Amino acid sequence: MGFELDRFSGEVDPDFKCNLCNKVLEDPLTTPCGHVFCAGCVLPWVVQQGSCPVNCQRISTKELNHVLPLKSLILKLDIKCDNHARGCEAVVPLQHLGEHAETCDFSPAKCRNRGCRQVLNLRDVEAHMRERCEARPAGLCEQGCGLVLTHGERRAGAHGCLRALRAHGAALQARAAALEKALKKEALRAGKREQSLLSRLAAAQLELQVTALRYQKRFTQYSARLDALARARAASPGKGEETKALTLVLHRDSGSLGFNIIGGRPCVDNQDGSSSEGIFVSKIVDTGPAAKEGGLQIHDRIIE
Repeated sequence: MGFELDRFSGEVDPDFKCNLCNKVLEDPLTTPCGHVFCAGCVLPWVVQQGSCPVNCQRISTKELNHVLPLKSLILKLDIKCDNHARGCEAVVPLQHLGEHAETCDFSPAKCRNRGCRQVLNLRDVEAHMRERCEARPAGLCEQGCGLVLTHGERRAGAHGCLRALRAHGAALQARAAALEKALKKEALRAGKREQSLLSRLAAAQLELQVTALRYQKRFTQYSARLDALARARAASPGKGEETKALTLVLHRDSGSLGFNIIGGRPCVDNQDGSSSEGIFVSKIVDTGPAAKEGGLQIHDRIIE
C-alpha cells in the first residue's frame, strides 16, 4: 500500500521501505520485534495470520505502534504528482501532496454533457464541452419532436424523432422513479424523526406531571399547616369571654418588672376586626418577675 519508488526524487533510504510491499512506507507501523510495515500492508496480515510477516512471532493488532519520527521524515521527501502520467510535472513534499491534488489541472474529470463518457484533464473539460464534444447541444429538432440535437447527431444525420422521444420518455421515467425512491427515503427519515420528537414530548409531559404532583404535595402540606394554625388561633380566648380584674404585686428584678407595654391597640386584632383602646402587655421576659406562675400574659390590659 506504500508509494512507488520511482515517484521520488533521487535515491530512497532503504529504512524507508516496507518489508512487505517493498515500497516507501505509508503510515508506518512497527511490531514488538522491531519490523516496520505500511499500515495498509501489516494490519490485514496480522488480522488473518496473527503473526509478524518477517519472523512469524505471534502478535495482535493491539501490539502494533505508529512510528511518528519515521513518518515525519518520509513526509518531507519530494514526490511526483499523482497525475504525473497525465502530464503534470509538479514535484511537491509528500506532506503537501493532498493539497496539490485538490487543485491539480491534470486531475481526471468527466465531461458533463449527457451521453459523453470521455475523461479528460480538469483544465481541458470546459473547452471540450464547448468546442469538441460530440454530445454538446446543437439546437432543437425541427422535424416535429422539438428535442435537443447534439453535434454528433446533426453531423451524422442519425437523429430519429420516434427513437429520441422513446429515449427521452424512458429517461423521464427513470428520473421519476429515482425521485419517488428519494421521496420514500425522506418520508421514512421524517417518520423516524417524528417518532423521536413524540418520545421526547412524552418524556417532557411525564416530567411535568411528576413536578406538578410534587408541588401539589407541598401545597397540601402547607395548607394543612395553615389550617392547624387557624384552628389553634380559634381555640384561644377571644372577645365575648368573661374577663376579670386582678391585682398583682411584682417585685423588681435588677430594676425591671420583666415585661413591655404598648399603648393604643393590642398587638393582634380581635377576630371580628374590632379593637379597644388602652395599655397592653406586649412582651414578657421569660425569667422576669411577670413570667412567674399567676403573673401577666401577653395582651393583658393594664387598667391602673
